Amino acid sequence: MKRIVTQIEYEAIMTRVNELMEIVDDLTPATDKNLIELDFLTDLVVAYEKEHYPIGKLLLSDVMKSRMEDMNITQQTLAEMLEISPPRVSEYLNGKSEPTLQIARRIHKRLNIDANIILGSI
Repeated sequence: MKRIVTQIEYEAIMTRVNELMEIVDDLTPATDKNLIELDFLTDLVVAYEKEHYPIGKLLLSDVMKSRMEDMNITQQTLAEMLEISPPRVSEYLNGKSEPTLQIARRIHKRLNIDANIILGSI
């Protein structure tokens, strides 16, 4: 199978993918030529993006900060929710220390953060 080699090829294929996205929907039969083309081009795009635009691991500190923003809570409030000191929260948010298993469970339950992120598996 051919692969995307240049940025120009990538941009041209992305233009075609966007065109096809306007044509294809959930009701399009699997035998439709546009759906087949979209599926093929999407595979090429994914392979190119993995090579040229890799996504790094999710950091617990970044996910916690994002969740705090979503919940509109402060570090003080988070410390109270997790039953730990505000300086300890600061250490987690700055990546200076990792939570204990007990605190990791609280983070998972009270902030609804995936356990894989907390354990560094993602």
